[in-house]
Amino acid sequence: MDFRFDIIYEYGSLLFKGTMYTIGISLVSILLGAIFGLAIAFCKMAKRWFISWPAQAYINFFRGTPLYVQVLIVHFGVVPAIYGSTNAWIAAIVALSLNSAAYCAEIYRAGIQSVDKGQTEAAFSLGMNYSETMRHVILPQAIKRMIPAFGNEFIVLVKDSSLVAIIAAQEVMYWANAMRGQYLRVWEPYLTVAVIYFILTYSLNKLLLYIERKV
Repeated sequence: MDFRFDIIYEYGSLLFKGTMYTIGISLVSILLGAIFGLAIAFCKMAKRWFISWPAQAYINFFRGTPLYVQVLIVHFGVVPAIYGSTNAWIAAIVALSLNSAAYCAEIYRAGIQSVDKGQTEAAFSLGMNYSETMRHVILPQAIKRMIPAFGNEFIVLVKDSSLVAIIAAQEVMYWANAMRGQYLRVWEPYLTVAVIYFILTYSLNKLLLYIERKV
């Protein structure tokens, strides 16, 4: 196999820029997904059906449909309906955040419900209300148990961000496709991108293990 390193060198700066965009999109999306997911989790755990049912429907939709389809719907439907025209970066962040929120909501729910109910009862007996109980008693314990799941979700999101190349968001996969299109070669662009994603996910995995040990 004739492997051309000169092609990789030519696209080196663009691949680096694309990698930075990939990291940026993933960070923003996981942060927004975590915030939105917490609200969805509390709605799902609500006792009133008209609050819990929409949250459950949201989770089922985003977990039960391909992210590829969600990206296209947001890019060609949601963003133009709001802004009048579409924008690849906005669509990418919105789609990834909405998808991540569904998974984060289940992580929150599982983490909160894993804390013994006696903790809640004890907090109520001390005069705390529901908000204070969650903030001072339940969430501090639950978050420690959620760290591995959130770390895995972030790793998955980094890899899934490659799908936004279909809407011309110029992350690392976009430039790999550009390289393939220009030179009609597949080994150089896709093996290079595979190595980049491996380095990102391996580094995140090591960071996650470090955080787990510290916490």
